[in-house]
Amino acid sequence: MENNLHVENGENLVIDWRSKEFLKETAKWTKFLAILGFVGIGLMVLGSLVMLFAPSSLMSNGDFPFGGKIFMMLLYLAFAVLYYFPISYLYQFSENTKKAIENNDNNAIRDAFEFLKSHYKFIGILTIILLAFYAIIIFIGLIGAGAAAMMN
Repeated sequence: MENNLHVENGENLVIDWRSKEFLKETAKWTKFLAILGFVGIGLMVLGSLVMLFAPSSLMSNGDFPFGGKIFMMLLYLAFAVLYYFPISYLYQFSENTKKAIENNDNNAIRDAFEFLKSHYKFIGILTIILLAFYAIIIFIGLIGAGAAAMMN
């Protein structure tokens, strides 16, 4: 059984039963990964609370700004917030894909692919930011090593 999906340029895209099965299986795995991601976010939030209420002797390092406890708590919370968006997009992809396959819903499959695009776009931008950050750290490290070598 085939389902014709209308594409914006007026052409039809045919999704056959095997493609539907692949999408169905993909939706199951993305839902599993999204649920694991939400559990991870919960653990990050819990970890931030643990950092806040940890004994002062564990976090007495004077190198952290604002005190170690508050800095670590904010760091964990920031990562939890940052991690929420791609996980949410992945979960929405899974739910919309399942809905689209069960109901032959063109709008749901379009929404699913939009969430998948958003997920990968977010991950891609985050990867670019991290690579730039690593490059800056390596560059600063090389300059520092060169300066140290010149002083000897």
